[in-house]
Amino acid sequence: MGSIRPEGGRGDAPLAAPTGSVAPTGLSPEPSGTPLEPLDAWFLTPMQRGNRFTRLRIFTEGNAVRPLVHGRPYFAALAEAVKRMRAGDLLLFAGWRVDPDELVLDDTTVAELLGDAARRGVVVKGLVWRSQLDRMRFSQRQNRRFADLVNAAGGEVLLDHRVRPFGSHHQKFVVLRHPGRPAEDVVFLGGIDVAHSRRDDADHHGDPQLMPFAKWYGGEPAWHDVQIEMHGPAVRDVEEVFRERWADPALLSRRPRHLVPHLVGGTSLKGDLPAPMPDPPAEGTCAVQLLRTYPNRYPGYPFAPHGERSVARGYGKALRRASRFIYIEDQYLWSTSVAEVFAAALRREPRLHLVAVVPRFPDQDAELLIPVALHGHTQALDIVHDAAPDRVLILDLENPAGQPVYVHSKVCIVDDVWATVGSDNFNRRSWTHDSELTAAVLDGRRDPREPRDPGGTGDGARVFARSLRLELWREHLGLEIDEPLLDPDDALAALRSSVSALDAWYDGGCEGPRPAGRLRSHVMAIPTPWQRRVATPAYRVFVDPDGRPPQMKIRGHH
Repeated sequence: MGSIRPEGGRGDAPLAAPTGSVAPTGLSPEPSGTPLEPLDAWFLTPMQRGNRFTRLRIFTEGNAVRPLVHGRPYFAALAEAVKRMRAGDLLLFAGWRVDPDELVLDDTTVAELLGDAARRGVVVKGLVWRSQLDRMRFSQRQNRRFADLVNAAGGEVLLDHRVRPFGSHHQKFVVLRHPGRPAEDVVFLGGIDVAHSRRDDADHHGDPQLMPFAKWYGGEPAWHDVQIEMHGPAVRDVEEVFRERWADPALLSRRPRHLVPHLVGGTSLKGDLPAPMPDPPAEGTCAVQLLRTYPNRYPGYPFAPHGERSVARGYGKALRRASRFIYIEDQYLWSTSVAEVFAAALRREPRLHLVAVVPRFPDQDAELLIPVALHGHTQALDIVHDAAPDRVLILDLENPAGQPVYVHSKVCIVDDVWATVGSDNFNRRSWTHDSELTAAVLDGRRDPREPRDPGGTGDGARVFARSLRLELWREHLGLEIDEPLLDPDDALAALRSSVSALDAWYDGGCEGPRPAGRLRSHVMAIPTPWQRRVATPAYRVFVDPDGRPPQMKIRGHH
């Protein structure tokens, strides 16, 4: 570590520092011929990324990006693409949890899908988090079984625990490359693991293949999630994320007791990856910037020796440009440091509204864990409400039968211009401590429907961001048309009206027909002062730890 130069300069500036255009450093090259203007108004520049050791380009253009809302459509698209692969093709994937028997199609499990690909001669390589103990409701046994099955078929899946203590590899993506057929190259990226309970759809009846879950969500928990499918040059950059992790020379596990069986079995030794292929051809109109989190770890990641916090920096920059609305869907939203970023945006811009859709209940119901979860969540909500009480709407989701839906998606849309889909949650853990990968998308196409420039900044309304928001809001409000939701003022009024009607129906004893819509006002139990005091140490150390270098923690920098 002593021989590695610190990131230094403006790359270590506070979260609020990056503004405007900064000249490239030359150490993180831009795509050839791609100007920074005007995309640098929304995207980080190389200096602002704060990690000059990565080979990632700062962004790519010419990508086609399609949202896949919910696990069932994602699994079907993934299965179809993998089944088309031939001998010599390359399949790379990273995951937090993989259940080997999870059905991607009605007659095909994920282990069968990847195992069959390997037997056809497809080069299959995977990095799956080794995981904590199963008794803590993690996936140690499932991930190992998945790796064993795919490796027996000729693939190479490594259980990767090159993380900080109490940390995880939380990235969730699949890269498919096809030598000689680059038009078929594709990436799937977002918040969905191929795991139990994820194979749900817009009806939210749940996945019959269950994982242990909080009692509040019933026998088959309804699950809301989002992934994206990308074609174009961004595929090569996501592949580079995998290659950087694969080439990390650190031992796969930090735990000595794990080393013996792997050394005996040979599974600690990584095989070589095929040589990188050129970019796939441009296929669309979207510029894509990959945002990542890596912690400060010893030994450091070669591609991020002091970690990387471009997720935090990317949101910080985009939220400073927000003028009309910020829409997020998130599993947590429970860190005060993250809430302060949203609160600062609300205080800066008096027209700005924040709408957040979060789970109604935590994902675990252990008596000792509930106060810990409530502690961080209520603190964060207090901060954003205090910043603009009449411009903040925190909601949760239920299906038409009234069963709460677990919101696992990680989505942010600003002014129908800039949108993100990825693995990171809005908490300190995701912004500093675990490995995360998110795609920020800025579509070059402008939506011609009024209002053409909802933010009033000249950025227009971009097709990808607006289409994603409209798809999500149509589902949540039970609508089939876009028109009531195009204008931000009309859309917010429609949201408030729908939520008020459903809340009133419940308050009135559920008399008469149930109003359309699935969103409810989010009401959290407030921890007692005693619970807060007890929960604070566990929350800071285990639930929402800080993975920044010590000097950044002291200075409050990202």
